[in-house]
Amino acid sequence: MEDNKKFDVIIIGGSYAGLSAAMTLGRSLRKVLIIDSGKPCNRQTPHSHNFITQDGQTPKQIADTAKAQVLKYSTVTFFEGLAIQGTKTDDGFTIKTENGELFAAGKLLFATGISDQMPDIAGFAECWGISVLHCPYCHGYEVKHTSMGVIANGDLAFEFSRLISNWTKDLVLLPNGPSALTQEQTEKIKQHNIEIIEKEIAEIEHHEGYMTNVVFKDGSKQKLTAVFAKIGFKQHSVLPEKFGCNINEHGFISIDDFQRTTIPGIYAAGDNTTMFRAVSVVTAAGTKAGAMINKELVDETF
Repeated sequence: MEDNKKFDVIIIGGSYAGLSAAMTLGRSLRKVLIIDSGKPCNRQTPHSHNFITQDGQTPKQIADTAKAQVLKYSTVTFFEGLAIQGTKTDDGFTIKTENGELFAAGKLLFATGISDQMPDIAGFAECWGISVLHCPYCHGYEVKHTSMGVIANGDLAFEFSRLISNWTKDLVLLPNGPSALTQEQTEKIKQHNIEIIEKEIAEIEHHEGYMTNVVFKDGSKQKLTAVFAKIGFKQHSVLPEKFGCNINEHGFISIDDFQRTTIPGIYAAGDNTTMFRAVSVVTAAGTKAGAMINKELVDETF
């Protein structure tokens, strides 16, 4: 293979975790390739919050600034494309992209994120990240003291309602059908003046992603500014699993405290490994992954 296609580390995924790891490795004089398909899961979110120095910036602004800073290091190369295939070799790994390019490296880092699975509710996807929200720490302040809802059921609904009630006292719980809460949970919810509306949701009315009403299948409506929801997801890339990396019972790539997966030489960082979907958290994980990969490379040669 040509030398310009051989690297110390290939990072698959060029958002916050991947870029952070690339900076750490690039500054460690490692030859690094970032492969990124340009489809971050938060591309629809208008603003990012709860990340000091970047509070209120758009996700794209943060990523673009990070990319420009990372690519100032001559040790880092960025390739725009989709990694579709990987192979374990005697001295590392090869990665093939959608357009047929082949690259090799001694170590891999998957910073590939996750793909959110939208429920079959009209308007939900259009509002996702704008007024249908997943994280109160990222977005709760911007909708504080307004009429809000929680779309969830069972134990998750109880715990999520408790949490969101910190940002508003005008809150309804929408289990999207019959409630699965226990009697004790139901009584506790009602003690805090949280109404439980046991109707199936048909639609979220909105204007350019900013919701106005939740419409139920019986035709009635609930006027709300925002709803918080936990939805399903899948790994954005199938490559970690194809390499044999363990996927835990929650659907995340299993890692240890040093971001190592269950396959030697393969690391993971970002939303694909944790439920804490915050820019600050995944950025820190990328830094740690970069440092740990460099340490492993040092250990192998000294």
